[in-house]
Amino acid sequence: MERIGVWRWRDLSSLAHCQHGETCVICEDLKPVGLHLYTSFICIDCEKDLIHTGTSDPKYKYFLKQLKKITNPEIFS
Repeated sequence: MERIGVWRWRDLSSLAHCQHGETCVICEDLKPVGLHLYTSFICIDCEKDLIHTGTSDPKYKYFLKQLKKITNPEIFS
């Protein structure tokens, strides 16, 4: 089984997997596997790309722009 860092594909699929997938906040595509950050979803492909992108790479600014869409949800009591 292929490993990604300390996670296995099987482990990641249990984190965020539904029958039709979810829309990634970065690439805006419908993907079946990824991670949830607050109320947003980041697909495994974008997560890998994000981790390996240097700050001098033009894609870095795009990632920042897309990640700014993620907000910390308010908790109402």
